[in-house]
Amino acid sequence: MGGLVVVGVDGSASGLAAAEEAAREARWRGAALRMVHAFVWSRMRVPLGPSSYGPPEGGLRNLADRLVAEAVERAVATAPEVEVGSVVVPGEPLTVLEAESRGAELVVVGSRGMGGFVGLMVGSTAVHLAAHGRCPVLVVREGSRPGGPVVVGVDGSPAGEAAVDFAFAEAALCGDGVLALHAWTPWNAPLPPPQDPSMPYANPPGAVSEAEERLLAEALAGRRETYPDVPVEHRLVRGDTRKALIEASRSARILVVGARGRGGFRGLLLGSVSQAMLHHAHCPVAVVRGGGGV
Repeated sequence: MGGLVVVGVDGSASGLAAAEEAAREARWRGAALRMVHAFVWSRMRVPLGPSSYGPPEGGLRNLADRLVAEAVERAVATAPEVEVGSVVVPGEPLTVLEAESRGAELVVVGSRGMGGFVGLMVGSTAVHLAAHGRCPVLVVREGSRPGGPVVVGVDGSPAGEAAVDFAFAEAALCGDGVLALHAWTPWNAPLPPPQDPSMPYANPPGAVSEAEERLLAEALAGRRETYPDVPVEHRLVRGDTRKALIEASRSARILVVGARGRGGFRGLLLGSVSQAMLHHAHCPVAVVRGGGGV
């Protein structure tokens, strides 16, 4: 048995979808699966057991156990060969799952939990965990699970490099191909060094596009040798990064992005592109911080 995949469960539809996706990830990785429910009520000094006026199976603690049991049932049905454990941990979800991420190779959560506001595409726990988790975080919505390649956003940043590593390892595990997408505009692409030093702002036509093509090629360098059986498609898009990745996610099995890309402000743990993907992508989204692996 390999490493550990952790999934946060709360009884929501997206939480149950996360349990199924986590079971698949654990099967591909040869990892154990750990179901974690953050039990906030133990900190609020409210009765946890059944009421003397109600059935013995009532009460908040029994409800938590039932939520976990349903998630375990879903996971076992999805991947019967995976070793599944479960735990109810006192505390707030973000704190509990951040601590769990320290010993995991992947944490999986639903996009919006039981307490989410109607209309929000992704909840605060998913966003904050993507920023603060100590390993890659996979955010899953309920609904159909599309097939297709592993799409990865490439931008040349340290987190982008880690996202590329994760994407290729993920594709190799589950037998998918990789679509490596790099989007640029003249406003966000750094100018290449001028060919004539006496004219610092002069570049021949197409120089910026060629520089962006090199960035994409260099970001993928060596991956074909490491993962010779993974089909790879390069896609260079002149346009908005968010729109390009959202469109590509329509036919993807999973979308992988770095937590904070090229041009991100120092101190921000989660960039605008990764946040946009969490809210608007059409498939599960994996957020990888710089230096994180699969």
